[in-house]
Amino acid sequence: MCEIVQVGRNGGVATVRMNRPERLNAYNQEMGEELLSAVSEVSADPSVRCVVLTGTGKAFSAGGDVETFAAFQDEGPGKFLGMAIGLHALIATLRRAPKPVVAAVNGVAAGAGFSMALACDVAVAAASARFTLGYQNIGLSPDGGMTFFLSRAVGTQRAMEMTLFSRVLPADRAAEWGLVQEIFPDAEFAAGVEALTGRLASGPTLAYSRTKELYNRALSQPLEAQLEEERQNISRCAGSRDFREGIRAFLDKRPARFEGR
Repeated sequence: MCEIVQVGRNGGVATVRMNRPERLNAYNQEMGEELLSAVSEVSADPSVRCVVLTGTGKAFSAGGDVETFAAFQDEGPGKFLGMAIGLHALIATLRRAPKPVVAAVNGVAAGAGFSMALACDVAVAAASARFTLGYQNIGLSPDGGMTFFLSRAVGTQRAMEMTLFSRVLPADRAAEWGLVQEIFPDAEFAAGVEALTGRLASGPTLAYSRTKELYNRALSQPLEAQLEEERQNISRCAGSRDFREGIRAFLDKRPARFEGR
């Protein structure tokens, strides 16, 4: 039996791959549990300096498994409360991972799949990828942090437009709206992701972690509090080996060889 979530490692890059291609990597409770376990494990592993979230086959993830929803019948409210706990724990883990997390969107990202992509630090996409909410098509409101991330990325009116009119964004339009940072031709997608994530994995991981913490808090606290956190974090980074190597490399006019500590 194939694993529903696969984890692969290449140097400092760990790839977490949703693996239900026959269901377009639709999210169900089993996948949620395995995703949370896999992302938690690689996030805590000091040898991993970049995490990639992607899907097998033609989809990143088509969102929640509607066939599973159909089986809920009258238990729907309670079942959704329970399932959302797992999904939201995954979203929080992606945001709190102390290293860059890249969504490698190889195909459609819908519903919870779209939410997962938005929760990552960087999203790259194959040229044929597309993005949509889909919740409204089955009478649901969004979850997975969708309303938090999408409204901040594109503004409330565009977010509502996508929701109310079931708008599907192709990769190039998603890039125009700032939802995707790079697009690769389909045939070059794997190589493009490998090159980009390899670059991140060779970077100053400690500084990346501190920076991610700062951005996570930036919209929820006053300027003065943010300035103090910036002051504390830059001071901590200044005590790292990566900082000392970065200074030496700059003065020697050579590329820095960061160790992530």
